Amino acid sequence: MAAEEEVSSSRELLTFTLGREEYGIDILKVQEIRGYDAVTAIANAPEFIKGVINLRGIIVPIVDLRIKFHLGRVEYDQFTVVIILNVVNRVVGIVVDGVSDVIALGEDQMKAAPEFSSSLDTQYIMGLGTVDERMIIVMDIEKLLSSRDMELFDEVLN
Repeated sequence: MAAEEEVSSSRELLTFTLGREEYGIDILKVQEIRGYDAVTAIANAPEFIKGVINLRGIIVPIVDLRIKFHLGRVEYDQFTVVIILNVVNRVVGIVVDGVSDVIALGEDQMKAAPEFSSSLDTQYIMGLGTVDERMIIVMDIEKLLSSRDMELFDEVLN
């Protein structure tokens, strides 16, 4: 019975890397994972919006989180990955350095996000997860992608 409770209180996350850090997002938001391919650039889009792709008839905006999070020089190689997400009833792709794995994170493995000064925006961080020696930054990807500064959606989640 205790094992069943543990499963129900854990959350499954897809973990991926951006720079030297590891992040986790709700696996239920993930539609598919694919290699980075050419995108069609959109004029006057913010730098972190690389453009769009045609995914089986659906036009999907591609956001490079490495650029959005100011992680230094961005290179596209055979390891660069696009995670296709379904958020706010829209399909969006995010570019990351690599996908790690799917993990189950129990409540006892989650810690609250640290408080920083108002100059550091942590509203998209749900908490920090620990698995063995790994520290995983758990993101609210829906809140991030639907924020006003992302300019992806007409309506903004609060």
